[in-house]
Amino acid sequence: MVLHILRALFILVIFGVGMFFLQQSGFQLGSDGEWNWLIPATTLVVGVFFVCIDILSPRQKLAVFSGTFFGLVVGLVLAYALSFVVQLLVDQYLPQRLNDQRNVLVQFFNLVVGATTSYLAISFILQTKDDFRFIIPFVEFSKQTKGARPILLDTSMLIDGRIGDICATGIIESQLIVPRFVLLELQQVADSADKLKRNRGRRGLDVLAKLQNNIRVSVILYDSSAREEDKDAAVDTKLLNLAKDLNARVLTNDFNLNKVAQLRGVDVININELTNALKPVVLPGEKMIVRVVKAGEEAGQGVGYLDDGTMVVIEQARNFVNDEVEIVVTSALQTSAGKMIFGRLNDAAASRNKPPQQGRIEQRPNPTARS
Repeated sequence: MVLHILRALFILVIFGVGMFFLQQSGFQLGSDGEWNWLIPATTLVVGVFFVCIDILSPRQKLAVFSGTFFGLVVGLVLAYALSFVVQLLVDQYLPQRLNDQRNVLVQFFNLVVGATTSYLAISFILQTKDDFRFIIPFVEFSKQTKGARPILLDTSMLIDGRIGDICATGIIESQLIVPRFVLLELQQVADSADKLKRNRGRRGLDVLAKLQNNIRVSVILYDSSAREEDKDAAVDTKLLNLAKDLNARVLTNDFNLNKVAQLRGVDVININELTNALKPVVLPGEKMIVRVVKAGEEAGQGVGYLDDGTMVVIEQARNFVNDEVEIVVTSALQTSAGKMIFGRLNDAAASRNKPPQQGRIEQRPNPTARS
């Protein structure tokens, strides 16, 4: 929308330059000025010509409006540099009969060149905002991103739903970006005739709605539809291209997308790898030695702690307080309060913990009882 307005304004400005020149200069084409209409018509044709070149040129486009002021400065600098070329050409090729109007022609051509270079510079920077670089042989000055890098969410991540619980913890400070093509794919899944796919799509939309209502995280919908080379590309390809453009990371649980992103040099956060990293370090069946420090809440339980503070609940260990015992891990639990390990005594320690057997009590006759 911004580019369309800019193109219309350029055509009006370039046409106005021709009309201003015609009214203020007194310049005449022909003996009595019957060809003066060619001046504004020529400027109008030039304006339309450059707009057509801009529309048809295959450039990378990003929809965010920025760089107008910088483009205007660049255009004016280029116009000033080209003014010397205009002066040289006018001096070289101007007919002798028009020498008295030399300065007027130079001003006219400088105005046209200035408007054209300003338009092209602004348009170029608008269309290549995040890819714009100053290239010098063997030196490249590229943009630097300060602060936390944004995170792109793919369709599988929204359907998975765990991103909502992760954001609720407040650990994510980066801005979460959901591209429009991801939202479109999610909507297509939600409209599927297959009941299972339809439920998964609706779940993804619900997760996105919860993320937008979460005050602890910033979620935006990003429109990258202006990238012409991505119009017929797959969703994963669009996602990786957008990640490179925005210098962002991709949050996903798709194994294949993770591998392709690594090949293309895009940083990926795999939610499955994150889950594995948070799993307990012990597995059921492992043996460890723990000092029982106190009795547990349940009957027969003893409680001990590992060096990192992890609580260990041991069955049948109440009688071993202040003793080190060897246990067998039965399960582990990760809660919001921390990690807990459950275990039981090994066979040797359990045998020492058995209560002594009670002997038979011999019943003796009561001497006071009547026979």
